[in-house]
Amino acid sequence: MTTVTERASSSASVPTATDLVGRVREIAPILTKNAAEGERNRRVVEESIQAMTDAGLFKLAVPKRYGGYETSMRTMLDVSAAVAESDGGTAWVLTLTNVCAWLTGLFPTRAQDEVFGADPDAKVSGVLTPTSETTRVDGGYRVTGRWYYNSGSWHATWAVLGIPITNDAGEVIDQGLALIPTSEMQLEDTWFVAGMKSSGSNCLVATDVFVPDHRVMAVPPAIEGTYPSENLADEPFYRSAFVPILALVLVGPQLGLGRAALQLVQAKANKPIAYTYFTAQSDSVAFQLQVAEAAMLIDTAHLHAYRAADDIDTAAATGTYPDFTQRARLRADTGFVAESIVKAINILLSAHGAGSFADVNPLQRIWRDSSTAARHAVVAPAVAFESYGKALLGVEERITPLI
Repeated sequence: MTTVTERASSSASVPTATDLVGRVREIAPILTKNAAEGERNRRVVEESIQAMTDAGLFKLAVPKRYGGYETSMRTMLDVSAAVAESDGGTAWVLTLTNVCAWLTGLFPTRAQDEVFGADPDAKVSGVLTPTSETTRVDGGYRVTGRWYYNSGSWHATWAVLGIPITNDAGEVIDQGLALIPTSEMQLEDTWFVAGMKSSGSNCLVATDVFVPDHRVMAVPPAIEGTYPSENLADEPFYRSAFVPILALVLVGPQLGLGRAALQLVQAKANKPIAYTYFTAQSDSVAFQLQVAEAAMLIDTAHLHAYRAADDIDTAAATGTYPDFTQRARLRADTGFVAESIVKAINILLSAHGAGSFADVNPLQRIWRDSSTAARHAVVAPAVAFESYGKALLGVEERITPLI
């Protein structure tokens, strides 16, 4: 009874999604001001990281047991989207850090204590791909590996990283995720890209690092909804479907980027259209049609994202796990959101004109950030649509384990 009472009383201090978005609006001038500098330096400006930390935005997926907010899939979407209206790279770092905090909440309590118990403001980055080697030793594993595309790497104190699980004979018997302090690894500055430049998605390198058993989680059971946390009965957020939440969270920034692009084009619609008689773009029927089409695509993306988020949150709250077809549709929703936003932004850039690509115009950064993020392997529409189509038609062949 004591535990239940403590959790009930602590929930009273947890801000609502509306409150959290309001906090984003309050610090938006800081995030917007630092966007260009973050892109130049290929890392989010520390002032922006601190502003988001002070606003509690990195607590969305931290368990309440450690002073976190333990919110929901929908809340993570809304907060990430609001941040992306100021800067896509900043939103991407926030998004990935929050979902990796959620991943940490799936581990045994002992592992969670070492991360959030020791530091309630700990920030976790992550890469699922098992680009590493492991040796089974007494009490755990010795891990050596290199993990690229580690978003938020400059700011992370821990990382959750893919590893092969081996037996005493050195044979790979499973795939896992390992929680490793970044202080025990090296960071290689490898992120030189066209978009999402400030995400700092660099390479983490581990050399013969010991990882105890309690900081290793098997991935195949997790994909089917079996997590090692002892707290799932009281913490429904951490019952959320594994791949769907990892995928859908990635399009939160897309929603904000789409909204930001539309707002910018609307605000500048009083400029003339070169080499025409139109003294204002807004007078052109062609321009009106383009803006309307882009707005509808952005609205459609929101509808799919919110439907998917609500399905994930409802299943977690009721203690049910989505079946394969439902999970495939959630991945398809994710791909469709990204595809719709990319199309909308392309239309808006064409409508706005060649000025969209000026260095001083935020539209070109929005375009590059959105286009880059949409190519994330877990978002890829073609893979998601094929998987969903196979599920709908009863085709047993699977092209990815991540459903």
